[in-house]
Amino acid sequence: MMIPEKDRQKIRERFADMTHAVVLRFFESSINCPTCPQIKDLLQEVADLSGLITLEGYNLYTDEEKAKELDVDKAPTLAVLGESGEDYGIRFYGAPTGYEFAAFLEAILMVSRRDSGLKPETKTKLAAVDQNVTLNVFVTPTCPYCPGAVHLAHQFAFENPHIRGHMIEATEFPDWANRFDVYGVPKTVINDLDSIEGAVPEPILLDQVLAVAAKA
Repeated sequence: MMIPEKDRQKIRERFADMTHAVVLRFFESSINCPTCPQIKDLLQEVADLSGLITLEGYNLYTDEEKAKELDVDKAPTLAVLGESGEDYGIRFYGAPTGYEFAAFLEAILMVSRRDSGLKPETKTKLAAVDQNVTLNVFVTPTCPYCPGAVHLAHQFAFENPHIRGHMIEATEFPDWANRFDVYGVPKTVINDLDSIEGAVPEPILLDQVLAVAAKA
């Protein structure tokens, strides 16, 4: 058991507020993915804590069509989907462990409640974004500020289908992190064009997203 019983009970209590079912779609690989079995076990433990959570496991290569449906080309990758497979662009590349476990739980609750939790003025401005925007948030499991940055990216993604919010565990994807000179976390890379160092409040990320979308 990866989740201690006392924590399992707290998670059950949080999941009691869920209103709609959630699907966890996990892509693993037997090639260069030593953490995949442990991540899958963790996801199953979480799914077992609520009757409204379903875990679907796929192989990145043998289930190629399923991977293509969600534009997944790396493992381990987790997509948090709606009850009928609605894709809100919420991804976890790497293990949602350490401090990132909190962001994982928040993603489940947000999709279940069908509410991003963003301020009304932020929702209004995000609704006008009609260009594709990808927020890649690089993190490490020991970073206490990273979950907030990841959750904010996921909130933006949930609010607009043109926006995608990705958590990327930098130590599991070092080549990806090196490509964007990730020396400190959290670091949010927007459309591979702009970046933000550290955790920023909602209005700051909004301004950056709107600026990048205007250039697209």
